[in-house]
Amino acid sequence: MKHAASLIYRLVVASAIAALVAFAQYGLWQHFNRGAELIGNAQSIKGFAYTGFQRDQSPLRRSYPSAAQIGADMDLLAISADAIRTYSVRDMPAQLTEAGKRDLLVTAGAWISTDKTENDRELDALIEAARKMRHIERVMVGNEVLLRGDLKTEELITYLDRARKALKKPVSTAEPWHVWLKNPELVKHVDFITVHLLPYHEGIPAEDAVEYALMRYDELVRTFPRKRIVIGEIGWPSRGPTIASFDGGAQAVASAENQARFIHEFLSHPRTTRLDYYLMEAIDQPWKVEVEGWAGAYWGLYNADRAAKFALEGVVARDPHWQKKAGTAAMLALLPMLLVVFFLSDWNIFGRIFLAGLIQACVSTLIVGLNVPVDYYLNQRDLVGLGLLIAATVLTAAVLLSHGFEFGEVLFKRRWQRRFMPLPPHAPDQQPFVSIHLACHNEPPEMVIATIDSLAQLNYENFEVLILDNNTRDEAKWKPLEARCAELGPRFRFFHLMDWPGFKAGALNYGLQVTDPRAEVVGVVDADYVVDPDWLAGLIPHFDKPDVAVVQAPQAHRDWETQPFRRMCNWEFDGFFRIGMHHRNERNALIQHGTMTLVRRLALEEVGGWSEWCICEDTELGLRLIDKGYDTRYVDHIYGRGLTPSDFAAIKSQRFRWAFGAMQILKHHIPHMVGRSRLNLAQRYHFLTGWFAWLGDALQLVFAFASLAWTLGMLLFPKAFGLPVTALALPVLAFMAFKAALGPILYRRTMDCPWRDILGASILSVGLAHAIARGVFAGLWKKHGTFVVTPKGWKAKGALAFFGPIREEIGMLVALLLGIFAVLAAQGGAQLETRLWVGILGLQCIPYLASIACQVAAYLPERSTPQAMTATKGAPALQG
Repeated sequence: MKHAASLIYRLVVASAIAALVAFAQYGLWQHFNRGAELIGNAQSIKGFAYTGFQRDQSPLRRSYPSAAQIGADMDLLAISADAIRTYSVRDMPAQLTEAGKRDLLVTAGAWISTDKTENDRELDALIEAARKMRHIERVMVGNEVLLRGDLKTEELITYLDRARKALKKPVSTAEPWHVWLKNPELVKHVDFITVHLLPYHEGIPAEDAVEYALMRYDELVRTFPRKRIVIGEIGWPSRGPTIASFDGGAQAVASAENQARFIHEFLSHPRTTRLDYYLMEAIDQPWKVEVEGWAGAYWGLYNADRAAKFALEGVVARDPHWQKKAGTAAMLALLPMLLVVFFLSDWNIFGRIFLAGLIQACVSTLIVGLNVPVDYYLNQRDLVGLGLLIAATVLTAAVLLSHGFEFGEVLFKRRWQRRFMPLPPHAPDQQPFVSIHLACHNEPPEMVIATIDSLAQLNYENFEVLILDNNTRDEAKWKPLEARCAELGPRFRFFHLMDWPGFKAGALNYGLQVTDPRAEVVGVVDADYVVDPDWLAGLIPHFDKPDVAVVQAPQAHRDWETQPFRRMCNWEFDGFFRIGMHHRNERNALIQHGTMTLVRRLALEEVGGWSEWCICEDTELGLRLIDKGYDTRYVDHIYGRGLTPSDFAAIKSQRFRWAFGAMQILKHHIPHMVGRSRLNLAQRYHFLTGWFAWLGDALQLVFAFASLAWTLGMLLFPKAFGLPVTALALPVLAFMAFKAALGPILYRRTMDCPWRDILGASILSVGLAHAIARGVFAGLWKKHGTFVVTPKGWKAKGALAFFGPIREEIGMLVALLLGIFAVLAAQGGAQLETRLWVGILGLQCIPYLASIACQVAAYLPERSTPQAMTATKGAPALQG
C-alpha cells in the first residue's frame, strides 16, 4: 500500500511538472507572437497588382498557370477589388479575358526587356488586346525597365510613342519615384505617371512607411503638376531581410504584422479614397526569390495557396501558425517530460523542472525547423539544406540533452547511490595475488624508472610487476629499464618485445601469457604514473564481491602547477573524473581507463583479453565486461599521478586517438548497444550518448564548412542564397552556447577550481574540438588506426614548430575571417541579417582562436616555485 501511494505521488508530481512546463512554453509562444490590433474601418481595395503563377510554377522554367487557375484567382480578387494591373500579355493571355468575365477593369502591361524581338511581339500583343477588350482601361509599356538598366531612356521612349500612336487609351510605364525625378524627359512621352512606392526597400520603418510613401507621391505631384499619377505598386512584404535606412538610424522589418499594419493604415488613410492605386501584390510569387531575392516572394495579401494572410481588422499575430506550433510542441514533449520527471524522483524539484524545460525547448526548436516549409517557399535545394540543418538540430539537441542530464544529476541529485570508497586492507595472508602490467614504447627511461620505483614501494605483499617494452629500438631507452628491474629482484620482470603486433593491447596480451598463475587481479599502470603506496591495499578488497570485474581509480597529474598549459591540461582532465565518471558509475556504465585500473583476471580471460583491433583497448574492454554482466566500480580517490601531455600537439594526438577509438567501439558494438545483449537500458544510454560530446565537435566542424559554403553562395549567387538560414541556424548556435556554459558551472560547483583555471580548461576543451572532429570522421571512415604514444616529456623544436600543430585551425580561422570581411564588403552592415550572419561566422571562429591560445600557452615559460605554490591554491589533493 505504501509503495502504491509513493508511485501515485510520483506520478502526480511528474504530471504537474510536465503540464507546468508545457503551459509555460505555450505562454512564451503567445507572448512573443502578440501582434498589432488593427482598429478602424479600412476602405475597399481599388486594385491589385497581379501575377498568376501557382506555388510550383515559374516563367523561368516556362511553367504557366492554366485558364482555370487564373479564373479562380479572378474570382478571389473580385470579392475585394475592382481592378487589376498585369505585367505581360503573351505568357498568360487568359488573365485579360478572365478578368473581363468578372467585370474587373485592367491596366494591361507589356513586358519590356533587353530582347528587342520579344519586345516587339509583346507590344504588338498588348496593342491588339487593348483594341479588342473594352475592360482594358489603360496600358503600361514596361515595368522598371530603367531601374533594371535593360534599356536606355530614349529606347524606352520609342516603345511608348509607338503604343500611344497605335492606341486611343492612356499609355504609361512604371518606375519608382526617384527614376521619374531623375528622367523628367520620360514624362513627356506618357499619358500618366505610374509610380512604385515601396518604402520597405528604402529601410523606412513600417510605422512611418505610409506617410513616407505619400510624401514621395506629393513630391511627384509638385514636380509634374499636369500629369495624372497612378500608384502602380504600393505594399509591404511579410517575409524578407531587415533593411536599414540610408542613414542607418531605422530599419524596415518584413513581417506579417508589419504587412498588415501598412496595408491597413494605407487603406484607412483619408487620402486613399482619392488615389488611383494597385496594392503590391495580390498573391505571393515564390519564383521571384531567384530574381528579386528573399523578399520578392512575399508581397502578396494572399499566400501562394490563395489563403488570406491576415484580416484587415482585429489582432494580427506575428506568426499566424503559432498556436498550432506551440500545441504540437507541447503534445510531443509531454510524454518524455512525464517519464523523465517520474523516473528521476531522487532529483530535487528544481532539477526536474530544469530537465523538463530542456526537453521542451529542444522539441519546440525542432517544431520550428519542421514548419519552415509552411512559413517559407523553398525549392529543392533549399529543402535539402533544411533537411541537413534539421538533422544537425536533432543531433545538437541530443548532445544538449545528454549534457543536461549529466549537469542535472551532478547538481540536483540528492545523493549518489553507487559511491565507492577505499576499503580496509586485507591481512597479508589474505591478500589476492596481483600482477601489475606496465606497457611502454620509446619512453624516456628516467620517467619509467620513477614509475617502477613507486611500484616497488607498494604497501602490499602479494604482487608482481611486468615491464612490457614493445618495439623500442633504441637500447638507450629500454636497457636502463631492464637493469632497474634486475636491481629490484624477481618480483619485477622485464620483457623487450620487438616487431610485436597489436600496439599496447598486444603487449598487454603478452603480459597475460606470462603472468604468474597465482594472479587473481591484473593491474595496469601507464609508464609516467607515480603510484601511491596504498593503491592495491585500498582497492583490492572490492574484489571480495565475486561479480566485480573492474575497480578504477581516477587519473591525476603532477608537476603541472608551474606552467600555464600544463595547468589547463590538469584541470581539463580533472573535470571528467570529478563529474563524468560519477555520472556513469551511478548506472554501472564505467569508461575504463588504461591506467590506475584493476581487472579480475578470470573475467579478463573470459572475454578474450585486450582487443588489438581497437586503439582504445581499455574502454572497449570495459564495455565487454559490462556486457557480460560484471560490475565495474569507480573509486574517486587519487592513487597515482602522471604527467600531462608535453604540448598542444601531444594532447591533440591523444584526443584524436581517443575519438578514433571511440568510433571504432561504436561501429563494432552498435549491435550490442541497440540489439540483444545483457546491457540494461541505462547502460545502453550511456554507451550510446557518451560519444555525443565528440559527435557534437564533429557537427561543429560540419557547421563551419557549411557556413563557409553558404557564405560563398551568398557572395556568388546572392539571390539564390538569400534564404533566411540565419533564423534556422540561431537555435543550433544557441544550443552550442548553452552547452558551453554548462561546463564552467559544473566545475565551480563540484571542484575547488579557481575561475582562471576554469577558463583555461574551457579554452583547452574548445581548442581540441577540431582534432576531435577529425578523429571522429577518421574513425567512422577507417577500420584500423595507429596507436601513437602521447609525448609526456619533450616538445617539438624548429622554426615552424609553433605553427605545425595548428596549421589546419589557422586555415579554418583565416577562411572564416575572410568570409566575414567579404560579406561585409559585399553587403555592408546595414541589414540585420547580414550582421547576424557575420556573428554566426564569428562564433565559428572561437574553437580555432582557442587552439591558437592553447599553442601560445604551451610555449609560455615556467613560473617560479613561490608563485606556483601560491597559484596551486584550489588544486586537487589526495582525497580520503
